[in-house]
Amino acid sequence: MKNKSHETALAARRFTRRSVVQAGIAATAAGFTWKATGPFVRDAAAATLQLSWLGWEEYNVKSFTAEFEKLHGVKVNAGFFDGNSEAYNKLRGGGTEDFDLVMADGFWPRLYARKGLVQPINYEKIPNIKNVFPDFVPPDYTLLREEGGDHMVACPNCWGGYGMTVNTKRVDAADSESLNLMVNEKYKGHLSTSARFEENIAMMGILAAHNLGTMNDPRPDGKPFNPYVLTDTELEEVKRLLIKQKGLLLVRWNDNDTLERLLRAEAVWASPEWSGLYRRIRFDELDGKTDVSLKHVLKPTEGGLGWVDTWGITTGVKSSEKLELAHKWVDFRLSRDNMAKIATDIGWSPTVDVRDMIPQRYVETLFLNQTGSIKELHQFDAPSSPEKWEQVWSDVEAA
Repeated sequence: MKNKSHETALAARRFTRRSVVQAGIAATAAGFTWKATGPFVRDAAAATLQLSWLGWEEYNVKSFTAEFEKLHGVKVNAGFFDGNSEAYNKLRGGGTEDFDLVMADGFWPRLYARKGLVQPINYEKIPNIKNVFPDFVPPDYTLLREEGGDHMVACPNCWGGYGMTVNTKRVDAADSESLNLMVNEKYKGHLSTSARFEENIAMMGILAAHNLGTMNDPRPDGKPFNPYVLTDTELEEVKRLLIKQKGLLLVRWNDNDTLERLLRAEAVWASPEWSGLYRRIRFDELDGKTDVSLKHVLKPTEGGLGWVDTWGITTGVKSSEKLELAHKWVDFRLSRDNMAKIATDIGWSPTVDVRDMIPQRYVETLFLNQTGSIKELHQFDAPSSPEKWEQVWSDVEAA
């Protein structure tokens, strides 16, 4: 990828971070096969210290790994997952002994800490934390700190939302900023969503609470509104909305390649996604390669879903040597040079301020002038009642 232009490199990547359920299954299988080889002991021949991380595959930048290995005389291994719940289950199944670092987003780092899966991370050993936008560290962003305590349990990496990518020539501007777009009969047959039930229920949970006027009511957990902690009444409204939406959809997509084809063909006019497809098609429009005109609504009128993905150090790291190396890895990944490459070569929005290092088109499409939006987005979390959510989705599927 190093020899390609930034735009060519971006177009060549497939934004699969949260796209294919099947990929997660494959990654799980690969992870357990790899585990059996015992990757985290010193190599008998070379006595090389090995560092292992578990995260989203897009972040496995081989040039970064090679540079870090050469710099510190170590071996770095990577394992992959498709979503937080998969990573959580891996760690609970013994993965803290297999992986030294783990990635997570939203509220998940706090859950890892509560369950004893990650240990405190020392920001004094991460000098590059000074380059992070204030919006992504305490006191502005508190989810990196253990709940009810002072220990930092994760370090920020990249950020974004699960917003709506909208065809500006096909969808009326007056309709384009509201979650009601996704249940608007005017666009029947040209709407799409992913096949993942958690994002679908959480997004409709925001609209349901808005419709019912319950967003500011006392919540079941005594905390501010969270679309992953819904009342039974709100879940009933979610089900109603999703059943209505079902009749308006062209398709529920399982992978981003499918959605990209539908967006480019203008068969789909609006769909939630991670904004990676928006960027790819938007760059083609700017370069005169397509007439398709899209915008990405990061924060709909009623509210939206967001995430800050992070690095955490697992409780399996016991030695001071390995703990020091884990901190060095996080600091290395947060360097401005490396984060600028993440922005242009992978297309994810870094939490580090690299605006003076990348082309303006990336600053705009990565929303790097809008980092304050993260405060207004509901962060990813685990459903408070998985059984109820699964029943809602089952009812929608059967309707």
